[in-house]
Amino acid sequence: MPIAITSLQNSRVKDVIKLAKHSERDQRRVTVVEGIRECTHALAAGIVPVEAYLCPTLFDSEEQQFVQQLYRLEAEHRTLLMEVTPEVFAKIAYRGDSGGILLVIPYLNHQLSDFELSAPAFIAVIEGVEKPGNLGAILRTADAAGVQAVIVTAGVTDIHNPNVIRASLGALFTLPVFESPFEATLAWLAARQIQIIAASPEATRSYTEIDYAPPTAIVMGSEAHGLGPGWRGAATALVKIPMFGAMDSLNLSTSTALLLYEVIRQRRQ
Repeated sequence: MPIAITSLQNSRVKDVIKLAKHSERDQRRVTVVEGIRECTHALAAGIVPVEAYLCPTLFDSEEQQFVQQLYRLEAEHRTLLMEVTPEVFAKIAYRGDSGGILLVIPYLNHQLSDFELSAPAFIAVIEGVEKPGNLGAILRTADAAGVQAVIVTAGVTDIHNPNVIRASLGALFTLPVFESPFEATLAWLAARQIQIIAASPEATRSYTEIDYAPPTAIVMGSEAHGLGPGWRGAATALVKIPMFGAMDSLNLSTSTALLLYEVIRQRRQ
């Protein structure tokens, strides 16, 4: 049976709130997942929550069906269940439409060195991403585009930020996502003969002028600073997105989506 929690001062409640801090998540190697879609993707990926916080008064039929999976995990002594009041849930929830379910899950443990590609390779590399919403949106787009893996290098935002999970709608759990340093990522791509197509405003070629049929990694830089000199120097080709108005750039997730779907357009032809 779930443990009943009614007090906002409960130590477990305080521990969940602390997970808003990157340092706390890293120390405990856990993060927070909310929302029925996100939680469903997490369990479908084989992730077993350490804890689950449930507020039945906020459930609809979809949440009630999902919770049965959590009860089975509790019966197997794999997940600790807590039943909380609406006031307590509002305190621990990161968003207002979580549907009364919040999971505390262990960190993902994907190793780039163990990842096996299928042909032709299709990879997205994101350097120095600063905003969780942008990273989450990129993961959602990458999943939709059939990208085989996303590699985050030199990121300011960690992939386990709850807002990344929220913005991705759970895509963090539906495709391989790796955190890897620049040098290791470059060596991994080179060993597999993957061309590096890097977006840069300094480029002279449009992103539509490149042949994406070979194994390809699309490399995008941070919102504020773009790509560092390492990626610019290592790129097989630098490309740009033509701009025809007063604005000189697009949102990072929008730019990434354009390049990823150009790969799809060419390969489908």
